[in-house]
Amino acid sequence: MAKRTGTDNPILQKLIAELKKKSAEQGAAIWKRIAVDLEKPTRQRRVVNLSRLSVHTSENDVIVVPGKVLGAGTLNHKLTIAAYQFSGSAKEKLLKNGSKLIPLEELSAHDPKGKKIRIIG
Repeated sequence: MAKRTGTDNPILQKLIAELKKKSAEQGAAIWKRIAVDLEKPTRQRRVVNLSRLSVHTSENDVIVVPGKVLGAGTLNHKLTIAAYQFSGSAKEKLLKNGSKLIPLEELSAHDPKGKKIRIIG
């Protein structure tokens, strides 16, 4: 069995460490779960299309995607979305829609307990 080495990306390593620290400090398991999902290899990370977000969310939800948001489909309502990555078309459609895109670090600082945040993917 191959030895698990983790990511080589220093920015992602720092994000994972910060999320784990926030989870331990605040007793909020959501941040640890997101960190564990981000530790997975790139091919195993979550990938979510806008059409899926449209079906599984409602107006003004706060969503976390521990992976990448893709631009396939349409989104008919505004969301606050934090994700590790956004495709160019997804970012364009979300901004045109009036949704708010925020980095994961900012969301964890804004809501350290992780209340009313949903993980999609």
